[in-house]
Amino acid sequence: MHRRAIVLAFLVMSLATLAASCQGNSAAPPTQSAPLIVSAAADLVYAFTDLGRAFEQETGIPVVFNFGSTGQLAQQIEQGAPVDLFAAANISYIQELAQQGLVLPDTVAPYGRGRITLWTRTDSPLRIDSIDDLAQPAVRRIAIANPDHAPYGIAAREALQSAGLWDALQPKLILGENVRQTLQYAETGNVDVAIVALSLSLHEEGRWTLVPQELHDPIDQALAVVAGSRNEAAARAFAAFVNGPVGRPIMRKYGFILPGEEVAP
Repeated sequence: MHRRAIVLAFLVMSLATLAASCQGNSAAPPTQSAPLIVSAAADLVYAFTDLGRAFEQETGIPVVFNFGSTGQLAQQIEQGAPVDLFAAANISYIQELAQQGLVLPDTVAPYGRGRITLWTRTDSPLRIDSIDDLAQPAVRRIAIANPDHAPYGIAAREALQSAGLWDALQPKLILGENVRQTLQYAETGNVDVAIVALSLSLHEEGRWTLVPQELHDPIDQALAVVAGSRNEAAARAFAAFVNGPVGRPIMRKYGFILPGEEVAP
């Protein structure tokens, strides 16, 4: 009897331990507590950093950003990169991914229209007041994002073509991998002028002039949740946050024309 009592006590303790373990597992943090992975165009580096901070404060969900050229980020998603949400600098990249079934169609949404500027350092002796000023002999190097995969580089090329300067300025052009690197070339003095995003120009100290929007196709930007995301609910929440009452003022602060608003003069 004594041995049976010991065995019975052992079984009771084991069952209690198992029950406690199961309860512990059921109380584990939900999957949405894992960081939300957002691939975002380089023009969003400041706007989305602010958005991510506000989103985490409101929801408790941390956001990890991968900023880069839209074309290269889209290629990473095509190759199976673990991304939850993709914010592109041109809606065409989102549409192409949707056609391939790589983003959720019902989550495709525009979030802003970008503008391009001519940016110079504050200590630059150059006065660049219009795109035609890029033809000055004193302007020796001009940086634009690579138009092969960067929407802001495409807009820069279109603007130069519309102004009749593209062919003449070819020897002066330096290509950045993305629009943020393009601005860094000018910040460090490696080029005289950079054609970059207004959203970056508003954040960085320097002189800048808006390029007339009539010189290039609209830079309509959009986002979507990536198909197969492990944090789909959180990704949908962040997408709604960008276009919501907290996100829209932040995007407007960085110069974006928001969905449903008129283009600024």
